[in-house]
Amino acid sequence: MSADPLDDAPAPGALSSVFSVYEVVREDETVVYYGEPLVDRQTLQRTVLPLFSDHGYDVRIEERPGETTLAATPTSDDAADPGFPWTNAALAALTVLTTLYAGAQWYYVDDLLSLDVLRAVPFALAVMGVLGVHELGHYAMTRYHDVDATLPYFIPIPFSPIGTLGAVIRMKGVMPDREALFDIGVAGPLAGLVATVLVTAIGLVLPPISVPTVPTTGIAIGFGNPPLLRLIAWVLGQPLSYGEGLAVNPVVFGGWVGMFVTFLNLLPAGQLDGGHMMRAVFGPTYERAVPLVPAALFGLAAYVYVVRDATNAAVVWGMWGLITSFFAFRGSARPLSEDGLDTKRHAVAAITLFMGLLCFMPVPIRLVG
Repeated sequence: MSADPLDDAPAPGALSSVFSVYEVVREDETVVYYGEPLVDRQTLQRTVLPLFSDHGYDVRIEERPGETTLAATPTSDDAADPGFPWTNAALAALTVLTTLYAGAQWYYVDDLLSLDVLRAVPFALAVMGVLGVHELGHYAMTRYHDVDATLPYFIPIPFSPIGTLGAVIRMKGVMPDREALFDIGVAGPLAGLVATVLVTAIGLVLPPISVPTVPTTGIAIGFGNPPLLRLIAWVLGQPLSYGEGLAVNPVVFGGWVGMFVTFLNLLPAGQLDGGHMMRAVFGPTYERAVPLVPAALFGLAAYVYVVRDATNAAVVWGMWGLITSFFAFRGSARPLSEDGLDTKRHAVAAITLFMGLLCFMPVPIRLVG
């Protein structure tokens, strides 16, 4: 066996109860311990994580051809003092521009290089609000459970109907238990739903906008109304459509985006929020049921294509069938502790999934004309 690792990484003897080390090498800044696990992976990870953390290292278990290693890297100074999140701020600023551009088209602004695009500020705030609050819900729970994670990264997409692909956070820490996995997974949809309901209600009470006459040969985009949107409109006594020449305020569409994103995130597969929740609720046995999710989405795509004659919706669900197939292949998050959840969290899971169903629409988008 080689000499002890350089610097102040743990000595091989400190791992002897869970990992039999036969060689230690340095690969750039990474200290790699080659050896044989003496316990199951979960126990190994639960044991070595605090040991390496106390020495100022992050550690991950890696399966290399014919052997198992512990790869330890010094904890980044950025984790203790991240400084100003320039990348997050820059992506958010770009997303403001792309959502303004997209919103200007919903407000029928003719000159997209003029200050008239500022009419779309409410739309941009609505879209970025529902998406940002969703991700901040996740982030707040990662902080609560002491799981290392980044601030939200917005994804700007020019020339799209909403100007963005959403926002994400990247979790870099280890999930300690199923309670943390559940809380982090459910916090995003719940926070996003609160913002979505608020944005939708504001949009419905705002005055409608004027719509120019569309030529009979033109093609327009039609969006389905999920039950939650119809319910909010009914409670407020507001219409979801107007006579010729008028349309609901585009802020309502910001709420629609929040509902659609909520439903997609609650699909119970892999790394999606719904996948985290169901993995936390049912434990490892749930992983055997995950392949049913893409199968159901492919079936939905076939249904809307054959029965509803909705080609665009079929493409959407077929695409998400492929996405969830990838997630199913990648597998679910695996917390260190597999202790079950309390009754309160089971109730929250049921309520959240029910709210997700209220956001479902078989035909979310259709080309009209």
